[in-house]
Amino acid sequence: MDHHPASDDPKTPLLPLHDQIQRSQSFHSSLKSLLTLKNFFVLLGPLLCTIICLCVKLDGRVASRNMLAVLVWVFAWWLTEAVPMPITSMSPLFLFPLFGISSSDDVAQSYMDDVIALVLGTFILAIAVEHYNIHRRLALNITMLFCGDPLSPPLLLLGICATTAFVSMWMHNVAAAMIMMPVATGILQRFPVGPDQSVAVSRFCRAVVLGVIYSAAIGGMSTLTGTGVNLILVGMWKSYFPEAKPISFSTWFFLGFPLALLIFLALWVILCCLYCPRNSSQALSAYLDKADLKRELEMLGPISFAEKVVLSVFSMLIVLWMTRSITDDIPGWGSLFNGRAGDGTVSVMMATLLFIIPNKKQEGEKLMDWNKCKKLPWNIILLLGAGFAIADGVRTSGLADILSKALDFMEAVPYIAIAPAVCLISSTITEFTSNNATTTLVVPLLIQIAKSMHVHPLLLMIPGAIGAQFSFLLPTGTPSNIVGFTTGHIEIQDMIKTGLPLKIAGTVVLSLLMPTLGAYVFGTNEPAVQ
Repeated sequence: MDHHPASDDPKTPLLPLHDQIQRSQSFHSSLKSLLTLKNFFVLLGPLLCTIICLCVKLDGRVASRNMLAVLVWVFAWWLTEAVPMPITSMSPLFLFPLFGISSSDDVAQSYMDDVIALVLGTFILAIAVEHYNIHRRLALNITMLFCGDPLSPPLLLLGICATTAFVSMWMHNVAAAMIMMPVATGILQRFPVGPDQSVAVSRFCRAVVLGVIYSAAIGGMSTLTGTGVNLILVGMWKSYFPEAKPISFSTWFFLGFPLALLIFLALWVILCCLYCPRNSSQALSAYLDKADLKRELEMLGPISFAEKVVLSVFSMLIVLWMTRSITDDIPGWGSLFNGRAGDGTVSVMMATLLFIIPNKKQEGEKLMDWNKCKKLPWNIILLLGAGFAIADGVRTSGLADILSKALDFMEAVPYIAIAPAVCLISSTITEFTSNNATTTLVVPLLIQIAKSMHVHPLLLMIPGAIGAQFSFLLPTGTPSNIVGFTTGHIEIQDMIKTGLPLKIAGTVVLSLLMPTLGAYVFGTNEPAVQ
């Protein structure tokens, strides 16, 4: 049978109507896919940048206006997450040279300094802790220790929260929350779920999950490595005031630890009042049995050589951090190297040991290999780099001086009100953006305000940075809150109910400690550093 092509058929129209309709439909759908909110946010950055370049006139060099434009572009992308955060964090690498703010080499140096080396080393150690299941052994031991006989829910809650806070002191908050959440939910798995769950049990589950996410944030405040915010603060202090004495691991600890301890106790009291009623111990004791816990510990077997080595390397690292520079009168081991060694030096050196020491499980296998390091959170490392690059750009472009002139009205604020005011502003902004982005935005401003008020910059910088860590109200405030949300045990109202009193308690503690202990540790009563 002979097949004619369709076009030979006299009945077919010269212009295929169906194709036309299809074309206009596909045009509409492609237009629709282009006009999405996400694409609008992508354009928002360059758009705002162009508006500032065309309309804003600043007294001073062109570079300072360009810096403001770039800053708005980067923050627009950060806040809307139009472009993935790590990619936005790399944008200063091309925006700064193109806008004449600084050369490509200068920007790139911000992305790899001692502070970032410190983070890299610490992350590698955290991966090793996770790989050898050290956190699981830790959890079982805590539950055994804090269970109490008969079971005391507030005591068990204290045990879980204190461990999370302790773990969070030595690694990033998100890493600590991610390591401790499975541990906490492992304890909660013993309780029934669904309709059989009693009110006491569901309340206790909420308390544990909230306890873990908030303890991770609070533990991070106590040490330099606990969170990116403290590292950004130290990096900015170093780049804005190169002549001033740098903040070392041990100096920060003397203020950070008492502060975190008081806020932690406030958290425990708030959780006990809201979620642990008197009669809860009978409801819970039916499910938590010491014999079960013992059996699980036995299943893990005796502590292996690899676990012992990882723990001892971590402990050595902490000791070296604490003793690098102790006080002015008692120099630490850092003075042997004429102050050339930083906290990052030790961090990377200790991480390197893990790639040299054998794990004694298989012939020739080391404790760590590069494949395991594929899990390194580059997003956090790039974000830190961007923070330092922006701080540098604001300073070198002359934008910092212009900002300080605009903030002269702050001189009238009474000395006592400084810490709570700064802390409140910072802790409000941080609910809507990441803690690190808040710090990057707020700290350079605070330095300028301090200059115009003629007070010590740290008097404002420290409350600003610590306030940025009080993201307690919304799940989006910080990634560790999202970790808690994914467990399904808590809702937004739980976070607000616990987070609000916790935020108030945190601000009060900071306002009391900053003019007293802070003045002693950082010498903030002395004249301002120029």
